[in-house]
Amino acid sequence: MPSASDANTDEGFMLLAIEQARLAEANGEVPVGAVLVKGGLVIAAAGNAPITLHDPSAHAEIRVIREAGQALQNYRLNDTTLYVTLEPCPMCAGALVNARVARLIYGASDFKAGACGTVYDLVRSAELNHRMDVLGGVLEEDCKSLLQDFFRVRRQHS
Repeated sequence: MPSASDANTDEGFMLLAIEQARLAEANGEVPVGAVLVKGGLVIAAAGNAPITLHDPSAHAEIRVIREAGQALQNYRLNDTTLYVTLEPCPMCAGALVNARVARLIYGASDFKAGACGTVYDLVRSAELNHRMDVLGGVLEEDCKSLLQDFFRVRRQHS
């Protein structure tokens, strides 16, 4: 849990996303967590839940933007920042563009499906009608370790 002094920093909000990832992992999900912030306040927080919800679109990012839309009573999430432990995939990146999220902060890069600069760069594509600021690598080692440890354990038990 971030202290009062770092709660409103990129690292502080990423720590909250890591908490969501750990909750997802406790439910048998791939440990990815996300937090959406507007004006220094957390609007929504969620972890991955495709297995639990029987929904392939229930990635942490999608769940957060759905929750935020309801909280803000708007399908546009202008002036918001999304913190997520893993670089968003193409599905999530497209949803973030459509929601008009202003800023994306992620922890670990996704070298197989990252759509925010690693494999693709949908969120900054000149062909789309919205682009966002992106910063990757925030608490990268913590985020990467969560995923590596999760998959290491799964491989050992399979």
